[in-house]
Amino acid sequence: MATPISADRLVAALRAEGVHVVERPGWRSHNRNHKGPFGPVNGVVIHHTVTSGTTNTVSIVERGYAGLPGPLCHGMVAKDGTVYLVGHGRTNHAGRGDGDVLRAVIAERGLPAANEADTDGNTHFYGFECENRGDGTDPWPKAQLEAIERAAAALCRAHGWSPASVIGHKEWQPGKVDPKGFTMEWLRERVSARLKSKPSGGSSGGASAGASSTYVVKNGDTLSGIGKKLGIRWELLAQANKIKKPFMITPGQKLTVPRKAGGGMYTPPPFPHGLAPGRSSPSAKGLQKALKDTGWLDRSVPLADNYGPQTQKAVASFNRKHNLYTTGRPNDPAIGRRGWTLLHQLAYGN
Repeated sequence: MATPISADRLVAALRAEGVHVVERPGWRSHNRNHKGPFGPVNGVVIHHTVTSGTTNTVSIVERGYAGLPGPLCHGMVAKDGTVYLVGHGRTNHAGRGDGDVLRAVIAERGLPAANEADTDGNTHFYGFECENRGDGTDPWPKAQLEAIERAAAALCRAHGWSPASVIGHKEWQPGKVDPKGFTMEWLRERVSARLKSKPSGGSSGGASAGASSTYVVKNGDTLSGIGKKLGIRWELLAQANKIKKPFMITPGQKLTVPRKAGGGMYTPPPFPHGLAPGRSSPSAKGLQKALKDTGWLDRSVPLADNYGPQTQKAVASFNRKHNLYTTGRPNDPAIGRRGWTLLHQLAYGN
């Protein structure tokens, strides 16, 4: 389980995976959070819309229906492969589904049949609606299928999940048939293949894939703040955009975001001796920062030398998700060498 990623990080993750993203007006604060929590998140649910026409479909998933207010997903995948972001936070997409399925997703194992509706899925899943009539004859263009694959892989990569965290609506909720027209086993195989390599990169402004992406400056942004959001040194942003002292930027300005330098594999820092639950060590701060940067530890938790209860809880969740138990206990709060390496690769690997 993990803390939901920020809107900025979601956009960055999708674009890094080569997804063409359109941010709909107000999507960052469009949600159903007043109806219940969003998070901890455990996976991604794929749907089809039973609609046709991109403009019409975007309007529907934004506004919803009578009795089912929008947003109805986080992103809508159009026929041409564009992903329209319409909500951030809790959305009305998953409804109540089978708790046994959720537990299987958390453990990243095979899914049981969905035969109960005892668990709120809107709390636990990101959702992508895909433009399709769902009648078995409406085609799925190659660009759309590739965008679904890339979007699912982007969230798996952002959270350190395996493809087992990507499920279909029909696998979650009894009586559902979506997505209809391709199998989830096929999609998970595609996501698995993609996650074995680095993000294939893309851009939001027509640049060649793998070269760079763009970021639109918002009110209150600074170069250092943007660098932290995107995981890149602000000096590289300034250099790529020929911004000189006093390094001023303005809302609406489009910045080129260069790919991270150094094409080699990322090497995590050495595993620190003496790092253990309940102990105090300066290396606990490095562990806490990596947990925050991968979404396992809430950013409001202050960095401290103490490997305390909140750090232990985050590590236990991380260990469960990745089957990393140094003591053999299912709620093991100790970070081991394998866990330390994986955590830092997920947080800071190129």
